[in-house]
Amino acid sequence: MSQPFQIEISERDGARILSISGYLDAHTAPAFESAIENELKSGKVRLVVDCAGLTYISSAGLGVFMSFLEEIREKGGDIKLASIGPKAFQILDVLGFPRLFDIVETVEEAAGRFGPPGGARDGCL
Repeated sequence: MSQPFQIEISERDGARILSISGYLDAHTAPAFESAIENELKSGKVRLVVDCAGLTYISSAGLGVFMSFLEEIREKGGDIKLASIGPKAFQILDVLGFPRLFDIVETVEEAAGRFGPPGGARDGCL
């Protein structure tokens, strides 16, 4: 039995934190996709995905990350990944995610990598 997928959204140091938990698969990926779309619609492009509670990720879940990366970077933002467990990291590593995404140990470190809120890296020039 898979664990229910949940998303909690908070803010830290000017970055939006999307804390995901449970199984991110073909059935739950649309909810994650919707959460990212809502952030973009509200002008939020400094996103940290906290994966501490993530117990499983499928190709559909990985596809959500990839589908937004270019658009967010074009708007001056980024998606940073934090607190990924060893099993999930192994999958991301094999697929080359560490070359595409900033993957760090903690949410605090990920949020801090954006620099000060309101700067040019926040989508404001």
